[in-house]
Amino acid sequence: MTTGSRTPAHTRRPAGTTGRRVLGILGLLLAAIGYEAVTRAFFSPLHVPPLTAIVPRAAELLTEARFWTATGRTLLVSAVGLLIALVAGVVVGFAVGSVPWLLRAASSTLDFLRPVPSIVLIPVLVLVLDVGQITVLLVAVSCFWIVLFQVLYGLRDVDQVAVDTARTIRLGRLGRIIHVTWPSVLPYLGTALRLIVSVALALAITGGLVMGAAGLGELIWSSQESGEFTGMYALVLLTGGVGIALDMAARLAERRLLHWHVATRREVAAR
Repeated sequence: MTTGSRTPAHTRRPAGTTGRRVLGILGLLLAAIGYEAVTRAFFSPLHVPPLTAIVPRAAELLTEARFWTATGRTLLVSAVGLLIALVAGVVVGFAVGSVPWLLRAASSTLDFLRPVPSIVLIPVLVLVLDVGQITVLLVAVSCFWIVLFQVLYGLRDVDQVAVDTARTIRLGRLGRIIHVTWPSVLPYLGTALRLIVSVALALAITGGLVMGAAGLGELIWSSQESGEFTGMYALVLLTGGVGIALDMAARLAERRLLHWHVATRREVAAR
């Protein structure tokens, strides 16, 4: 009996993978058909255009420079805010989480401040900063809390036996952070990255909708104000596509960053 035609175990796809993808595509088709039917039956196409009008307009926008300019500005604001949040969250998280008494002293303050939405800062910040700076700050503040608490969760999950072993072999504080603490925190940072990407995009767009900051939000608002509702819906659709692309990029970055982690290997094996 020959074995040359057998599929290697590591290349086989789980039986349910294809089924899940088919069901996902089917769900999208049903949602599109349902939207088309509802809009044509109950709404005026002038105010709620059908999908058959939105998709061609979205295709037109993809050829227009203003869409890509607005997208670039929105992504730039998101990226700057994300970078600030990541650096600040990691630094503050390690500074607070590595000192038990400081963590106990700051925990009540952190729990009080975390639920406060950053958008409430707009009336104060608008007095001292321009619109672009405010939008970056809103992104940074909101994402900072997610990163900070994920770092604290990661520090709490550090194996104390591994820490004691590192001390026994006379590994210095920096060495313990690099070889023991950091690998424990990285999976939590991967989770934070997936979460903050969507938050950053939402707040960058909110800055345009609320304050007129240059970007996709401002473009959506101007389309609504000018009565170009098909273009507005097309922009919303394209913005959703940008969000999906960013989420996929964040998941890919997480898998690349944590290729050594058991949870990532299981996820890849399940695909």
